[in-house]
Amino acid sequence: MKEYLKKNGIRIVIIIFAVIVIILVSSVTRGGNVSFLQNATGVLSSPLQKVISSTVNWFDTIYGYLYKYDSLMAENESLRAQLADAQQSARDGIEASEENVRLRELLNLRDKNSSFVLESSKVVLWSASNWSSSFTISKGRSSGIELGDPVITEYGVVVGQITELGENWATVSTLIDVDMSVGAFIGETGTSGMVVGEFSLMKKKQAKLTYLADGAQIFAGDDVLTSGQGGAFPQGLVIGTISAVQSEAGGQIEYGIIEPTCDFDSLVQVFIIKDFELVE
Repeated sequence: MKEYLKKNGIRIVIIIFAVIVIILVSSVTRGGNVSFLQNATGVLSSPLQKVISSTVNWFDTIYGYLYKYDSLMAENESLRAQLADAQQSARDGIEASEENVRLRELLNLRDKNSSFVLESSKVVLWSASNWSSSFTISKGRSSGIELGDPVITEYGVVVGQITELGENWATVSTLIDVDMSVGAFIGETGTSGMVVGEFSLMKKKQAKLTYLADGAQIFAGDDVLTSGQGGAFPQGLVIGTISAVQSEAGGQIEYGIIEPTCDFDSLVQVFIIKDFELVE
């Protein structure tokens, strides 16, 4: 009943109004002055009927438009909800696909480095500090992670090192952080050195290759890997590439600018090396 009144309320009001007018006219006719009112009724009834009919049709058109508008809005909301579901399904599919790629690459890494004991973890939050380059991961001491553990990608690329540790979280300082240092050697020449963080370079997402042996030569384009010296990182992990060679101390000492292979901006998941075999 409520739905019927909602759909036909305006039409019912107009019809009732028209009936009342006709009744009043008829009442006056029965009260006297028959010929005059009959004539008046004859003259007025036809235009009145047309006006009433036009008004009803106009209200009916307006109501039909409003009703259709409401229906279209409801349909639009339904379509938007379906689109949101489809987009979420697509995102879930992409994430699952990317996860599969990471796992396949991780299997390849494990095949090449059978001594690695790895723990995977999600990147939770990047530090907002302008003085460091670090982020928080979703695992910690309860997962067997320890301070100083190296952190890599599924491709065996250096990300950084565990520098703070909680029960179920940990902080990773990245390769370019000002407090980081990693023993390194240059792939083509075997020259050894250290990759260290420097504030001015950190802002450019770069690091510095320094502490080179006397007479060592380095060139732009050389690949830089971990040397394994010091025991913090296993040997042979990818650090990056020398993008430029510069000098300091009056041109007497050369150093390299390192472009890390790791794309820090796209990190979603990392892998912590909890144990590995040291190379003598």
